[in-house]
Amino acid sequence: MRLEVFCQDRLGLTRELLDLLVLRGIDLRGIDIDPVGRIIYLNFSSLDFATFSSLMAEIRRIPDVIDVRTIAWMPSEREHRALSALLEALPEPVFSLDTKSRIERVNPACRALFAQPAERLSGQNAGALISGFNFVRWLEEEPQHSCTHHVAIGGQNFLMEVTPVRLEDEEGVAAPIGAVVMLRSTAKMGRQLQELNAVDVEAFSQIVAVSPKMRHVVEQARKIASLSAPLLIVGDTGTGKDLLAHACHLASPRAQQPWLALNCASIPEDAVESELFGHAPDGKKGFFEQANGGSVLLDEIGEMSPRMQTKLLRFLNDGTFRRVGEDREIHVDVRVICATQKNLVDLVQKGVFREDLYYRLNVLTLNLPPLRDRLQDIMPLTELFVARFADEQGMARPKLGASLAATLTRYGWPGNVRQLKNAIYSALTQLEGFELRAQDLPLPDFDSAALSVGDEALEGSLDDITRRFERSVLVQLYRAYPSTRKLAKRLGVSHTAIANKLREYGLGQRRGGDA
Repeated sequence: MRLEVFCQDRLGLTRELLDLLVLRGIDLRGIDIDPVGRIIYLNFSSLDFATFSSLMAEIRRIPDVIDVRTIAWMPSEREHRALSALLEALPEPVFSLDTKSRIERVNPACRALFAQPAERLSGQNAGALISGFNFVRWLEEEPQHSCTHHVAIGGQNFLMEVTPVRLEDEEGVAAPIGAVVMLRSTAKMGRQLQELNAVDVEAFSQIVAVSPKMRHVVEQARKIASLSAPLLIVGDTGTGKDLLAHACHLASPRAQQPWLALNCASIPEDAVESELFGHAPDGKKGFFEQANGGSVLLDEIGEMSPRMQTKLLRFLNDGTFRRVGEDREIHVDVRVICATQKNLVDLVQKGVFREDLYYRLNVLTLNLPPLRDRLQDIMPLTELFVARFADEQGMARPKLGASLAATLTRYGWPGNVRQLKNAIYSALTQLEGFELRAQDLPLPDFDSAALSVGDEALEGSLDDITRRFERSVLVQLYRAYPSTRKLAKRLGVSHTAIANKLREYGLGQRRGGDA
């Protein structure tokens, strides 16, 4: 039986209650005291009705007792049951330790991980179950904060979080009484991270924009994302045009509607029309029909044939089309986003891209800068990819080496963000140790190939060596800045000076002059 006694704060009152139980030969099982609310809780063995009624009357006669009533549970019992329910519900393995690192309590996930019942785990030293971490030494140092450590258990990788448990004495001094250990599966964390990335809460949160150029692009994208007019995204290969396009969809009123993407360069010419508009004999719906109400990305739009350009232009004008093999017109509401790494103006001038389609697509345009023009974004991107891939691979996130930033920001990144992403992924799969260094990243040495300083490059006079070096610089940079004006701006010299240098070294004539 359990009682709740409301009383005034008086010295000796608790002793009088206990004496009353002793005089009646009642076995006390537990007592809780709530000093704030001046409540005393008693737990004792069951009594017959007459004895219980007499006891209640005697308790009420004790001076300063206000009231007494029966309760179902003691506060300590409720707390214990709530804690047990919490431990049972936690999907991660959790166990508590005493000050000697002996296991006290475990939850079902912990029992399953170690394949042992609670009674066998209880009393075992945590270090005997988990190697690579000195629990005893850590507890002896009386830690104030949690620590996280990478451990391997039964061939699985876990991030182990050890949290000290401290208890204050009557003088308010906290002393350690043990610790709580939680084990998080890194493989599970990786899957959860992938699922989280698939449904992005904030449309542009996955786009790193620290550099001024990239911040400007993202601000432009935010402003035009909610519009329904066609959007053209221009940028070199690997700059993230598809990611920006998807972010614009997620930031639009169409976010809950379909999002479909088609690479125009990867679909055979005879299949593009049925992919976009559908095929009536088979009852197949095309991309536009499937994406009704949402958005469609047409990647590599510069690769689209003139015939399909005509059909796309007709669709953009009124939103209607016909399935292949059908005369009935279908109307849909779809926002068309196009992406290209090619210069559409050049294609128009060469007659391979329709001028009217270009102007129809070029209503809203975003120009993504190459990675070499957004150096401030390289390390934030590196940190993002390292964290993401380490979690997905179930490994501890490595420390970034001291020389890594200098190496990455000096590199030319011809493959842009995609190349950086792939390089980091490849490096982490082969990484030994807990530090990612510059030499761990597989980077093709484009720069050294163009700027060779071998024996042959050093032959001849200083003028000969200087000319060879100068020509190598122009050859290398002219790939990235394929016009005299762009190259002059990059090198900080006049357009005329660059034109003369290119003419002197026989470079650029086949590009048709200044683009």
